Amino acid sequence: MSYNILLVDDDHEFREEFKDAFYEYQVVEASNGEDALTLLKKPNEIDLVVLDVMMPGSRGTDILKQIKDISPGLGIIILTGHSSKDVAVEALKGRADDYIEKPIVIDKMKSSIDNLLEAKGKKGPIEATDMTGKIAKVKNFAERNWDKKVSLKDAAQAVYLSPKYLSRLFKESTGIEFSEYKLGIKIKRAKELLLSTGYNIDQIADKVGYQNIESFIRIFKKLTGSTPSAYRKKNNNPKKPKRLSKKKRFSRKTLKKTPKRKKSRS
Repeated sequence: MSYNILLVDDDHEFREEFKDAFYEYQVVEASNGEDALTLLKKPNEIDLVVLDVMMPGSRGTDILKQIKDISPGLGIIILTGHSSKDVAVEALKGRADDYIEKPIVIDKMKSSIDNLLEAKGKKGPIEATDMTGKIAKVKNFAERNWDKKVSLKDAAQAVYLSPKYLSRLFKESTGIEFSEYKLGIKIKRAKELLLSTGYNIDQIADKVGYQNIESFIRIFKKLTGSTPSAYRKKNNNPKKPKRLSKKKRFSRKTLKKTPKRKKSRS
């Protein structure tokens, strides 16, 4: 299995040439920004996006910003046939990871892709040739899509199994249901957000895929033993060591008197 690249470009001929040139990658196509956003909002296995800046409809730089809102950690390379410093600056402001002009130089693009995958900490694709590999891939699929609604059907499609068979296989391998595993990932991420961001509980519930905050709070408490607010308060404010009273700190045995200075004779 190879890395998955989402190529967003309205030029069908260019997309075909790109797939031929970079055959070692699995290239997923989108002919416009809206299709790309629709794909990324669903559970997916995209490792990197190559995005043309000039397309019908929304501009590539606008799509770039929306992709970063959906998947902040996803690497993005901007393409343009219009050599312009303004476009480059706008792309970088939108948090693009690299900027390459058309016509692309294959070696340069290959280097950019490989460097970006490495910089983003993308591990090599998991080989799902046997059942152990399939379970590992399903776990990875659930982890990388922690902020989306991942169904058993979505996970089963990723490893070419029926949902019913995967459900039984996953339980036999891990000892828990797929839904429990997925829930554990969401709660883990929620804990991280509670301690590392200033998001309120509503925002965190939304980030981990809960539209109903009451459901999020109830499930969080069930799995952790405390509400999200209590968890944040407890772990963000560790107890300070008790200070000794002045009486204890300066007992007669430990307090030394400063020797008086002798007056010098003039």
